[in-house]
Amino acid sequence: MFKWANLFGKKKAEKEFYSPDKSIKCLLELKSGQLFYSVYKNDKRIVKPSRLGFLICGETPLVDDLIIIREQKKRHEENIELPWGEERYIKNNYNESTFYLSEEKEQRRIFTLRFRVFNNAVAFRYEIPPQPKFRQITIKDELTEFNVDLNSIAWKIPAYQPDRYEYNYEKTMVHQLKKSVHTPLTLKTPTGYYLAIHEAALYNYGSATIKLDQNNILKTDITPLSDGTKAHVLLPFQTPWRLLMIANSAIELTTNRVMYALNEPPVSDFSWVKTLKFIGIWWAMFVGEWTWAPGERHGATTEHAKEYIDAAVRLGIAGLLIEGWNEGWEGDWLENGIHNKFTVSTPDFDLDEVSRYAKNNNIEIVGHHETVGFVDNYEKQLEEAYNYYAARGVHYIKTGYAGSTMMINGRREFHHSQLGVNHYQKTVELAAKKHICLDIHEPIKGTGIERTWPNILSREGARGQEYEGGALSPSHACYLPYTRLLAGGMDYTSGILDLANSVKRMATTLSRQLAYFVTIYSGMQMAADRPFIYEHRFPDEFHFIRDVPTNFNITLPLAGEIGEYYVVARQDRNSKDWYIGGVTDENGRRIHINLDFLEQGSIYEASIYADAENAHYRENPFAIVKQNKKVGYTDSLDLYMAPGGGFAIKLKFKD
Repeated sequence: MFKWANLFGKKKAEKEFYSPDKSIKCLLELKSGQLFYSVYKNDKRIVKPSRLGFLICGETPLVDDLIIIREQKKRHEENIELPWGEERYIKNNYNESTFYLSEEKEQRRIFTLRFRVFNNAVAFRYEIPPQPKFRQITIKDELTEFNVDLNSIAWKIPAYQPDRYEYNYEKTMVHQLKKSVHTPLTLKTPTGYYLAIHEAALYNYGSATIKLDQNNILKTDITPLSDGTKAHVLLPFQTPWRLLMIANSAIELTTNRVMYALNEPPVSDFSWVKTLKFIGIWWAMFVGEWTWAPGERHGATTEHAKEYIDAAVRLGIAGLLIEGWNEGWEGDWLENGIHNKFTVSTPDFDLDEVSRYAKNNNIEIVGHHETVGFVDNYEKQLEEAYNYYAARGVHYIKTGYAGSTMMINGRREFHHSQLGVNHYQKTVELAAKKHICLDIHEPIKGTGIERTWPNILSREGARGQEYEGGALSPSHACYLPYTRLLAGGMDYTSGILDLANSVKRMATTLSRQLAYFVTIYSGMQMAADRPFIYEHRFPDEFHFIRDVPTNFNITLPLAGEIGEYYVVARQDRNSKDWYIGGVTDENGRRIHINLDFLEQGSIYEASIYADAENAHYRENPFAIVKQNKKVGYTDSLDLYMAPGGGFAIKLKFKD
């Protein structure tokens, strides 16, 4: 039902609207025909007046001479059930205020500004209907600002760099953000609140990065196309949601699921989607035992694949990733990606034979498409390549785009431009038609579209363990839950237990590798080390890796600070069992955990894998203490995390 606002036709006005619990207030101001918004938390201003609007190629800016035609309000409350993920149910509880705007004169262009205010977030988007004189526009710039205190602390990675999102997180001050950075951009205000600037429901538009403008105000910087524009869109069009997550503490920020609530329900029946744990013909190449390219040490052979399938059966793991099976890995594969063929195997690999063998042993094959960013080459083969896998019972694909840019329509484009976003979406929709799930490496960042397209089971989108061997510090995994993981699950390639390998020396203790399976969620979770490491060197530790689920009912972050440590408990979706994981930075620390989240009156058998007192990620990474004990909801645990260490706990429900 429409509510006609008393702002009708005014060029100067103010309108307040609140979250359901009244803790968050938004203020929309119309000043001399320009729009600004502000955000308050518990009556403290956390976002100062911030400009809204667009620059449009060939047109006057859509920012001045505006009037509010009417306002529409809506109250919404529901619980959303997600088919897989860190939690089964999330709340979609908000107050919506929609403002219909027009220019007072000239072209009298119209657009809508839709705000949703949650108890822990503010989101808004622009909606542009067809105009009287045109049906398409080219966006030159989006003017959306986030005018936060310049003395806020920021945790960031740079944008527009050759390795995309794959950089170490840095702590800095907002006033020092001179170049564009990726979202989620996590902030701590001088008043002690934690914020994360991100976006939701990114379709047919460039990914938003954030930078300081000439006025020292944080502003959206939409990833440009090669022609310098931001997007070419047909009308009607709506932008992604601009999302501001808000929390009282760093650990509270990690529970924010508003990104998913801002996306639409599934477009069709996705009951066929299943999460997966898998091993892979992968890490052996990184440590130099095998190669991706054909030759004497080729990894992806029929013989090796069958050996790994047999190992998966013995280990109780459901899937196997095979990389390097197709033509295109010879020579400098980063330069030769234009010649990759996605339906032609190397002479020593028979996918028909391997897929039959896998099916007979109830093992899922995870196929692999490394495009090296040559999207034109990939899209020519896309339908045939997906059909090729589907016909052989391959229901999972790991895709890769390991180039500094993408080649699309004969031009070099950023992965995160409108054309890049549209390509990723094309693969997601085609995969859904073929009942194929995706694990996307070098991806577009997560914006919650997994709710609509549940066949996206995982993404990379940050430095994972392929960077071990000197490029990762222990603090990296302590940044991720508060930054990258706010955008959804990540394929971190956990579970590498060969810590003393001279080629890839790990910055981690043994128990920390187990903890990653709890602290870093992924719907496709890789046990990344070679099978003989699990079977012959660490069979007891592997029991935890095998048992920890890939689908959870409840997630309860227990303690942590950004870049320092993170402790989280998760309940299995298919049982009453719980799992707890903790990781720390280069500093050792003790953690006290109350188990009051367990079912009252019940007994759990705790299997604990923790750092020994003399453990150290460099000097003594294998020092581990394992113990079993019975616990209940009145009990607590005191645990030590060594420098670069962590712990992992399974709490098996007994009665």
